[in-house]
Amino acid sequence: MTNYKELGLVNTKEMFAKAIKGGYAIPAYNFNNMEQLQAIIQACVETKSPVILQVSSGARKYANKNLLRNMARGAVEYANELGYDIPIVLHLDHGDSFELCKDCIDSGFSSVMIDGSHLPYDENVALTKQVCEYAHSRENYVTVEGELGVLAGVEDDVSAEESHYTKPEEVQDFVSKTGVDSLAISIGTSHGRQKFKPEQCTRNADGVLIPPPLAFDILEEIEKKLPGFPIVLHGSSSVPVEYVKEIEKYGGKLTDSVGIPEEQLRKAAKSAVCKINIDSDGRLAMTAAIRKVFAEHPEEFDPRKYLGPARDELKNLYMHKNKEVLGSAGQA
Repeated sequence: MTNYKELGLVNTKEMFAKAIKGGYAIPAYNFNNMEQLQAIIQACVETKSPVILQVSSGARKYANKNLLRNMARGAVEYANELGYDIPIVLHLDHGDSFELCKDCIDSGFSSVMIDGSHLPYDENVALTKQVCEYAHSRENYVTVEGELGVLAGVEDDVSAEESHYTKPEEVQDFVSKTGVDSLAISIGTSHGRQKFKPEQCTRNADGVLIPPPLAFDILEEIEKKLPGFPIVLHGSSSVPVEYVKEIEKYGGKLTDSVGIPEEQLRKAAKSAVCKINIDSDGRLAMTAAIRKVFAEHPEEFDPRKYLGPARDELKNLYMHKNKEVLGSAGQA
């Protein structure tokens, strides 16, 4: 059993309190490999931003739980080596069972999400409460994120055909019965690189899909019911058009890709939303850079020659997110 403090990690308690007070959101970036982790730490150290390193169940299977634990320890040491000790959380994204959450807690995660949003309400409450009771009873308090409402889209093992907005009338009851430390809500974001169907959008003069606005009225209702309580947005990639075009230019096919406009995420970050999850944008940035190298240098076969540029592009993207979208730069 590993204590997250032995790895140099922190939980989200103080981090979220500061973010709500300061009117910004903490970046929650998913990673599966070394280059992604390097890019995240480099970007967050250079912008002096706290960060949540997110690992999905699929990523944990891909990378191995023992390697992951030591990568998190390495991330803390790497930040120190780069010259600035930023607060780092290791967080399970979309845990789907008590057993998975427990295993992550026991192996050094400082925060977990239990996603019972697909279950009937009472079952979601019971499962979330069970995870909270275990996490909060550890020698070092592990924070827990729950979810109400369902996001559409596909991300690793998580998929749903359509979204169901969070019901504001349920949030107080859910938080009080479960003891969660933060709450993921559904207000129109969704997983993957195609966050809306074309028929839900309009097209601009260039044929680019323009998505409908997020349901800020629901967010405001939730804030009234839970004043000062940490709110989380999943599925918040913006799906930059330039990356989609670059990927398609070099042979990819990403028809009707559309994300959440950055100005809407900026607005959310100034509210009680204090954690914003970004995964698809990182995948697009790396894929665009890799495809470009393969197209322009077909003779290359050294992984460093294509993963290096991918890492650099990812770092640039995340520095932009911290400074211009989330407002987390300078908050570490």
